[in-house]
Amino acid sequence: MRQPIVAGNWKMHGTRSEAAALASAVRDGLTGTTRAEVVFCPPFTALQTVGQAIQGSPVQLGAQDVHWDERGAHTGEISAAMLRDLGCRYVIVGHSERRAAAYDTDESVQRKAAAVLEAGLRPIVCVGETWEQREQELTETVVRTQVEQGLRDLGPGLRETVIAYEPVWAIGTGKTATAEQAQAVHGLIRKVIAGMAGSGVADDMRIQYGGSVKPSNAAELFGRPDVDGGLIGGASLDASAFVSIVRAAT
Repeated sequence: MRQPIVAGNWKMHGTRSEAAALASAVRDGLTGTTRAEVVFCPPFTALQTVGQAIQGSPVQLGAQDVHWDERGAHTGEISAAMLRDLGCRYVIVGHSERRAAAYDTDESVQRKAAAVLEAGLRPIVCVGETWEQREQELTETVVRTQVEQGLRDLGPGLRETVIAYEPVWAIGTGKTATAEQAQAVHGLIRKVIAGMAGSGVADDMRIQYGGSVKPSNAAELFGRPDVDGGLIGGASLDASAFVSIVRAAT
């Protein structure tokens, strides 16, 4: 049975002191309450601080992006080896905000995911359609392409990869896919993975939902058979709300 995974994407929020306080509050609030795997993904500047705050707890550390090269003349970038050195276990790859603002493509997402796996870490690969694409009934085409192109040629590492379905129209907008809509796309993703790597890998792979998840809708979303937790944005900055969401994944 797949272990749920709930990751908090803190985006560009939090000084080191604020990050330490948030991490500690969530860590303490989760004591003995969940079987879900929990991941904090703070800004790069707070990775070491948050890593120290969660040391000795079951909470994992994750980063929000990565470059595919291990080293080189890439000003402003950070490699998977550097993230591993900071204690990261997970790395978000291909978030829609990176696709839009930093020009991530399916090709660069694949290269980043491969680099993360090569470093012994686990990628959380984000996929999802815009509202215009959904209205044009292109959701299946867009998501299928992102999965097939972004996760191709990952070999055995594919089983260690997490997919986060995040409809772009639901991120930071207050709109949320219904549980039925989320399940439909998660089921599609699992079928695509089965076609790529077989039903065994597809059955083992964890697929998160992300997009305006909050305590009031988390249990209904996570209760669907192909929804294995969530990638949480805004609500992950509220310790009480995030703890409630994690509890909903048990």
